[in-house]
Amino acid sequence: MSTMTTTNLATSGDFLSITRNHEWHLDPFEFTLDNGTHVSVKDTGVIEFTPPRYGKKDIVLSSAVHGNETAPIEICDELIQNIIKGKLTLAHRVLFIFGNPASINIAKRFVEENLNRLFCGAHKAGEQNNEKIRAAKLENYVSDFFNKEARENRKRIHYDLHTAIRDSKNEKFAVYPFLHGKPWKKEELSFLLSCGVNTVMMMKSAATTFSYFSSSTFGADAFTIELGKVRPFGENDMSRFEKAKQSLTQLISQHEVQYPAFNFDDFELFDVYRTINRTEQNFSFPFSDSAANFTGFAKGALLAIDGNTEYFADVDGEAIIFPNAKVALGQRALLTVIPLQNKTDFV
Repeated sequence: MSTMTTTNLATSGDFLSITRNHEWHLDPFEFTLDNGTHVSVKDTGVIEFTPPRYGKKDIVLSSAVHGNETAPIEICDELIQNIIKGKLTLAHRVLFIFGNPASINIAKRFVEENLNRLFCGAHKAGEQNNEKIRAAKLENYVSDFFNKEARENRKRIHYDLHTAIRDSKNEKFAVYPFLHGKPWKKEELSFLLSCGVNTVMMMKSAATTFSYFSSSTFGADAFTIELGKVRPFGENDMSRFEKAKQSLTQLISQHEVQYPAFNFDDFELFDVYRTINRTEQNFSFPFSDSAANFTGFAKGALLAIDGNTEYFADVDGEAIIFPNAKVALGQRALLTVIPLQNKTDFV
């Protein structure tokens, strides 16, 4: 990488612009900040910070896995700039990832294929494309980051930051990856609450998402965090994301963060009830495109039509999440949720 690019980043802190100017690849380079923090650019959109005396947390913050979800990109861009400019001093190792720079530049969810369905080795299947190649690289960068500091008693964290395609009755919510029988953590929910996220969906099966990759492969405390609705750059009301930005700042700059005592009454917790995949070209929803996430339906109400198959609500209040009738064949078109049935599996 040219000395000019290194100097430009060290002076401006504007890693996002460099990323957008190199959509699929950037030669690695590194430098050290005045406060001793080592900066290592691994690739386009992938930048690692290692403070000289770091704490016990290894933290991955990813955004732009879907390029049109701009608010998390803006939050991470500001954090990166503040670190490089010396306005924010880190207490822990942090890896920032802008997942899909090419999709940022076209203001679309993805270029050829949904990147957040390509992890856990799913990128190996079928004909290769840039997003599959990118998913494999991102797996490697996360693996290298977590494996580089493999001492016991380290806490691994991966928060994958998104915004949702449609409105939501619960504006901010998180997806807790399937833990294969391990208990959910109250401390992690308390962090989410500090971000203004009080609604959490508990997954009941494996997935090919970025957060599930880190959770299942490295035992990281990982979430897909939906912070609001998709809007173009410049149209986000960033005051609505202030709690999230402040909580992320505290997470990476303080050795320990104290949260208020955990209380189930502060949360709306849901079990994922079922997944409905699109298997036919003729796939549709009977409800309006304006129907918000977490809209509940009465038992027996029609939820989706997949060719000749009709799906009906099994229970009163079965609610819709992430409805998208335009996904590729074989992919998830809808999740449904019901209130959490078991609150004993928490530590």
